Formats: sequence, structure tokens, C-alpha cells
Amino acid sequence: MIYFDNSATTIPYPEILRTYQDVSNKFFGNPSSLHNLGDKASRLLAASRKQIADLLRKEADEIFFTSGGTESDNWVLKGIAFEKAHYGKHIIVSDIEHPAVKESAKWLADQGFEISYAPVDSRGVVALDQLANLLRPDTILVSVMAVNNEIGSIQPIQAISELLADRPTISFHVDAVQAVGKLPISAYLTDRVDLASFSGHKFHAVRGVGFLYKKVGRRITPLLTGGGQEKNLRSTTENVAGIAAMAKALRLTLDKEAVALPQIAKMKTIIHDELANYDDITIFSEVAADFVPNILTFGIRGVRGEVLVHAFEEHDIYISTTSACSSKAGKPAGTLIAMGIPDKVAQTAVRISLDDDNEMIQIEQFLTVFKQVYARMKKVR
Repeated sequence: MIYFDNSATTIPYPEILRTYQDVSNKFFGNPSSLHNLGDKASRLLAASRKQIADLLRKEADEIFFTSGGTESDNWVLKGIAFEKAHYGKHIIVSDIEHPAVKESAKWLADQGFEISYAPVDSRGVVALDQLANLLRPDTILVSVMAVNNEIGSIQPIQAISELLADRPTISFHVDAVQAVGKLPISAYLTDRVDLASFSGHKFHAVRGVGFLYKKVGRRITPLLTGGGQEKNLRSTTENVAGIAAMAKALRLTLDKEAVALPQIAKMKTIIHDELANYDDITIFSEVAADFVPNILTFGIRGVRGEVLVHAFEEHDIYISTTSACSSKAGKPAGTLIAMGIPDKVAQTAVRISLDDDNEMIQIEQFLTVFKQVYARMKKVR
């Protein structure tokens, strides 16, 4: 089996699964309970929070645990909107955001907020001048992802931070879900970033756990109310085993970053350069400094992406049609449409997303299979 769908979800590291199981067995008390078992779980929770904060060079009281990136994004969009509604009701999101952000923005529009969409250029990068033109006195939030999940374009977070430097009334949110282990922390957690979303299963933790970075002093309305966990901002019994495993996964991922990324970039380049030799291939991702090294999106003209996904699946090779969250809807990649790619071409897109688990021999096998699949598709399209 060759797994090239790591942007959808990564395979948990074996040591992460062991940590999850050990914590589940030994720290099963509710962290809110007064007895010793609850105290042990609470202390492990605090240690995990501190470890994550230290790894990101932030403070422990700036880390809030969630169920993942979708919840964190929803919380930010809705929580900031209602917290700051008396200052204004204008929100800006980029035109290539994950559905967790864009759908939250659409919901807020139904609640009386005004949403502006910052366009991107032909390479899938937010156009700074056009973003600047959207800013208004009543703007309360700007939300831009660090790395686009569909083609891997890196967004200019530092430049946007500078653009917002003299606008302290605007909260700046970064969806960093695809950035962990692919970019230096400073590239997506600048001093100007107020909030950032993270999802554990994107960096080899288990599914169903993530966290939100919220800068000290920034106010946000709770999305979940109840027992008062997470400083009364996110009520629900904490997933201690998942959180402890996620903290460890983050450490392992960041520890491997320096060695893993050059190898991943080399594998992407080999695939990219080989695909470029074929006729009727459109490559949407670039081998460039402003694209992450692990995502390569391409299409065969006249072949829908889902057909190609299933063709490779027959050979036990797993890729995806760009965004996993939208793939079953059968819609063309929203990022490609925002880039000005025609619908018919966008519908051909498939995404390879690599990780440190992948090896060069898998790249060779993929390219061998690709030659067979391409020949087959050429006969039928």
C-alpha cells in the first residue's frame, strides 16, 4: 500500500498510539474531579498544554484544546464575530479558505454580518493589495490560512501581519492546520497573529483532537458552554489521552522537520518533473519557495479527478481529489476556481500529499503505475 493522502489525515505514529493507550489506562479520571485520579489527569493535561506552548514558543494559557481544526475555525469566526459585534460587523476571509472557515462566514452572513472575500492571484496566493482595499473601519476579523490545503500555496502571513500592524482593533486569525511540520513556526505564528487553528491528525496524532492558539488578552465568545472547562471558554470533558498523544506528536513532528522536509521536497520534485514530460497533464502546484514541499496537485485533461483516484486505488495507491472535506460532493476544487481555472479543468484535479513516512521506492512505483494509468486513460477519454 502506498499512502499519498497525508493532507487529509496522517497515519498516527506507533508511539503516539501507545501513549494514547497508556494514558487511557492510567489517567482515566475526569480532570474536573476532586479526587486523586482527577488530579492526576488534570496535571497531565497541564503538562501537555505547557509542552505544546513551549514547542510553539507561546504561553500555556494561550493554548485551548478543541476537537480539531473545524471546531477551532468555527469557534474563531463565530466567537470573534459575536464578541466584537459592537465594534463592527465586517469580516474578511480569503477566497481559498477551508470550508470550516468559508461555511462559518456564510452562516455569519445570515446572522447579519458582512463578509468580504479576499481574492487570490493565478498561483493561489492572496493578493495583498486587494486585501488592503477591503479593510474598513468596521472590520473586526481577517482570516487567512497559512497553507492552502488543495494546491499547497503558502500565504503571505508575515506581509498581512505588517498590513494589520497599525490596526489593533482587527483580530487576525490563521488556519495553521496544514502548516505544522511544513513551515517554520515563525511563518504562521507571527507576533501579530491573534488566533491560530491546529488539528492533531494532520501531524500523526489521533483524530478528534486539536487546539486553538489565542493570544493573551484577546477576548472570544465561547462556542460551547457547560461545565466551565478551558477557562470557561470551551466546556466539555477534556480528551486527556488524545491531548497527551497530540502533544507528543507535535514534538516528534517538529523534531523530524529539518531532516524530513528536504527528503519530502526531493520526492515531490521527482514526481513533478516526471509528470511535466507527459502531454495533456496540467500541474497546478509548483516546486517553489512559496509552495509547501509535500503537496502536488495535477490533472489529466478530460479525466475527472475521482476517476483517477479510483484508477490508482486499483493498484493500492491512495491519492485524493484536492480537499478531503469536499471530495465526496463532486465539486471542482474551490481554490482552482478562485485562481481562474475553468471548471472542466478544475474537475480533473487530484492531489498527492507526501509525508516523512513515504519513501523513494514508493515514488518509483507510483510513476510506474502512473504510466500505465495514463495510457489507459488516453484510450478512453
